[in-house]
Amino acid sequence: MKKILLLFSLILFISCNENTSKTSVDVDPKSEETTENDSLPNFGIVIHGGAGTILKENMSDSLEQAYKAKLEEAIRTGHEILANGGTALEAVQRTINVMEDSPLFNSAKGAVFTNEGKNELDASIMDGATLNAGAVAGVTNVKNPINLAYEVMVNSDHVLLSGKGAEQFAKEQGLEIVDPEYFYTERRFKAMERARDREKTGNKTAFYDPLIKDEKFGTVGCAALDKNGNLAAGTSTGGMSNKKYNRIGDSPIIGAGTYANNKTCAVSSTGWGEYFIRGVVAYDISAIMEYKGLSLQDATHEVIQKKLPELGGDGGIIAIDHEGNVSMEFNTAGMYRATMNKNGELKIGIYGE
Repeated sequence: MKKILLLFSLILFISCNENTSKTSVDVDPKSEETTENDSLPNFGIVIHGGAGTILKENMSDSLEQAYKAKLEEAIRTGHEILANGGTALEAVQRTINVMEDSPLFNSAKGAVFTNEGKNELDASIMDGATLNAGAVAGVTNVKNPINLAYEVMVNSDHVLLSGKGAEQFAKEQGLEIVDPEYFYTERRFKAMERARDREKTGNKTAFYDPLIKDEKFGTVGCAALDKNGNLAAGTSTGGMSNKKYNRIGDSPIIGAGTYANNKTCAVSSTGWGEYFIRGVVAYDISAIMEYKGLSLQDATHEVIQKKLPELGGDGGIIAIDHEGNVSMEFNTAGMYRATMNKNGELKIGIYGE
């Protein structure tokens, strides 16, 4: 009897070893590849080129392709930086530089004109790791305002500089200074003249521009997550066409036009700035995530689709959270936008599809 039990135990032991050996050999290589990709550091980037009444019937095929090409160029610039281990702050700056240098967008080279026929530029940037931030308003001769905002953040004791003081600081930091004529574009100048003409018919409100409601406008912005888990956001604009009295919108206002916090998300806004300031829109999205525990998508939907319209405002945001989730939320007819994730998947949009 003992010999039989011993023999049975020996057979069982050999059988188990054979099954174990087979299991270790039959591993799906695709499964290993998926696990390896999932374990790679996460990163991502999202951009906007402005929101407004952007309708396909008003857009020529060539202009649509021009916008898509520039959005792709911009976002690939930032994505390459992130893929190579660069910081979110660098990616935000360089991505926005591409759009600032294009006459397609209402930022730097393509900035709108004030009632006096000038270009007054605003920008801001924020570091989600430290909550440090920099911003400038009303500058007229700095080629890339987002770069000046960055210098304010890292090389000054301040957050927001304006006008002549900001321009003097730009010179001291060695930034590229240009003649104000650099910012002239015929399209933007004609838009300002049309706004002036509309004023003569009875619209005397100091800051309101009917073109905001009736035509597209193009503040630019970027939000990014780098491989170190740090978030950053930035925004750059020429403001409202035909603006008066050195009007400043939400773009250089931390918490309204730009906000980044590693605990939650990074946000850049575009739209009717007065309402984004009153609603502290960018910060509100982060606060809702932190205090109410909402996802990025739910938080952006609540602010842009509910709270902002209740104030009377319109526009949109782009945002990315600390896990790489992206939101491109807007309540207007369209928003120039694009996003890329760590796998290089690119999405570009213009209309409200």
